Amino acid sequence: MPPPNNNFGGGTAETVLGTGVLVLMIIAVLLVFLLPRRWVLVPLMFAIFLLPAQSFVIGGFHLFVTRILILAGLGRSIASRSPDSPLFGGGYNAVDTLFILYAIFHVSAFVLLYQQMGALANQFGFLWDLLGGYLLMRFLIQDDDDIQRTIKIFSVVATVLAATLLYEKFYDVNLYGFIAGHPIIPEIRNGSIRAQGPFHHAILAGTFGATLLPLFFWLWKSGRSKVLGLIGMFASSAITLASASSTPVSAYLAAILAICFWPIRGRMRMVRWGIVIAILALNMVMRAPVWWALEHVDLAGGSAGEHRAELVDNFVRHFGDWWLIGTKDNANWGFEMWDQSNQYIADGETGGLATFICLIGVISVSFRRLGLSRRFLQGDATREWYIWLLGAALFSHCVAFLGISYFDQTRVTWYALLAMISATTAPLLKARGLSPERHVETLSAKPHMGYSPPWQSAKAGSKGSFDSQRKPFNSGLVQHRPK
Repeated sequence: MPPPNNNFGGGTAETVLGTGVLVLMIIAVLLVFLLPRRWVLVPLMFAIFLLPAQSFVIGGFHLFVTRILILAGLGRSIASRSPDSPLFGGGYNAVDTLFILYAIFHVSAFVLLYQQMGALANQFGFLWDLLGGYLLMRFLIQDDDDIQRTIKIFSVVATVLAATLLYEKFYDVNLYGFIAGHPIIPEIRNGSIRAQGPFHHAILAGTFGATLLPLFFWLWKSGRSKVLGLIGMFASSAITLASASSTPVSAYLAAILAICFWPIRGRMRMVRWGIVIAILALNMVMRAPVWWALEHVDLAGGSAGEHRAELVDNFVRHFGDWWLIGTKDNANWGFEMWDQSNQYIADGETGGLATFICLIGVISVSFRRLGLSRRFLQGDATREWYIWLLGAALFSHCVAFLGISYFDQTRVTWYALLAMISATTAPLLKARGLSPERHVETLSAKPHMGYSPPWQSAKAGSKGSFDSQRKPFNSGLVQHRPK
């Protein structure tokens, strides 16, 4: 049974922090301030994704390890920024606006709904996690080098996670319990161990690995680091399988499907309309609404497909209850309806229609930026591939959202991808005036045009290369960032 209030007011009443976690967190914070700026992401990513989410409790407020790391990263990013460099990679854009509005609408709706001090404290922590994590990724992922470095770090982190999750899967021992100071008991469903590692749930651990597959594929295909790319793809697969959950498997298959759609990339409008028509046709022939097709999705054995379908069904039927500022009565809609294991539904039920629309807007604008950039590079397969694989990772997250809401360190993977998309597409869209929105350079009077995208041609100045097309527009401008 859920607690009386499943949204806030729960959790431990005293500090729970293992000695191993405390020591490793302190080391990570020190490295954040001591290492050169370009290496700040290394201790941050390792600590965020590989330390259990324990916390200090101060005056009833939970100060999680991840929050301390985010605060340290933000402090270092701002302190080391050159006055002449933009705060955001690629400049401020519509994705940033929608994300900030998403946070504002969520907090406003939640506080108005509950009207308690506990709700205010809860949303302060939510903003710390959400905006703090997003801004941290936007500050640190600025250019080609940062994007490559981030993906390589993800590959190493995923490799460590895969090894520990496979050990947990085969031996029923979560190794992260040793540094947490207490055993972490793996969940078993239908006789299969669902490895979760340092994450809050096996589904989230598996989703972390599954959604990174396209980025590791690019690392291998581009030749930037074939070894790390291959290791990363193996780790992604191992993490997905070790989690023994349908949502990660769905996200993994979605990533593969998106990659396989590469040959028909020029006909995606037809594909999208085909999907819409297929959904409408399916809705006409089914005896129940089309979303009840989720009931039959079981890719790992014993999946809660019926629960996912019922969540969507109640979300649609109770639109009048949640559209304005969300609802706190969803637990009364049916069996276990308090469990919002769907990102779209969780945002709607806790933040109202405005929050839900902003999430869809973030996804839609990100896809549009990628689509415009890819069409601009049409004919150059090497550069198109990178844009396409970013889209594949984005699509993988969209599918994962149907089966889980991100409530732990998995969020940072989502923020990192959005930062990569903004930093990658901005130079192309600005250079040819194809931007879908008005861009504003943040805290900088100079245009940010010295950025070389990760798909930059190895032969500068060659026919059709982005560098040769961009020279007149970027003449004399060089980006300087502190390293």
